[in-house]
Amino acid sequence: MSFHELLGSRRGPALVLILASAGLLLGAVFFQYVVGLAPCVLCIYQRWPHGIVLALGLLALLAGGRERSRARGGLLALSGVVLLLGAGIAVFHVGVEQRWWEGLASCTGGTGATTVDALRAQILNAPVVRCDDIAWSLFGISMAGYNALISVALAAFAFLAAGAALHPRRTA
Repeated sequence: MSFHELLGSRRGPALVLILASAGLLLGAVFFQYVVGLAPCVLCIYQRWPHGIVLALGLLALLAGGRERSRARGGLLALSGVVLLLGAGIAVFHVGVEQRWWEGLASCTGGTGATTVDALRAQILNAPVVRCDDIAWSLFGISMAGYNALISVALAAFAFLAAGAALHPRRTA
């Protein structure tokens, strides 16, 4: 099946988005529970868009009939938007890792405590994993960087598939 045939198929684009997002989520779970890399707050935030894309992809599968191509196209376009938001979170995380900007107070160890007791309570309840530490990288790219790249590519695919669903080619 060619790329254009995949884009024009009724179920193919939704299946690609479902499998890709599921793969990214499974990869994150693998790194967390098998490799032992605990996620920071921003790592957890990056998982949410992929869960949403899974749900949207399942809905797009249900809207599989020819008469439902507008609904399917809308769901694919919405998946693209969600993936771009996820890429934005990932780019923000990369910036925190590279120390281009500060992260959230909940992930860089910032303190707003005004008393010793408040500081003690904050330290005891603070997450152990810092967002500005790179736990794993390959070729100088962190997991957040790979998530950003893959999410942008999947968003582009989702938008192309949405266009194909909303404006199918007429065959003679």
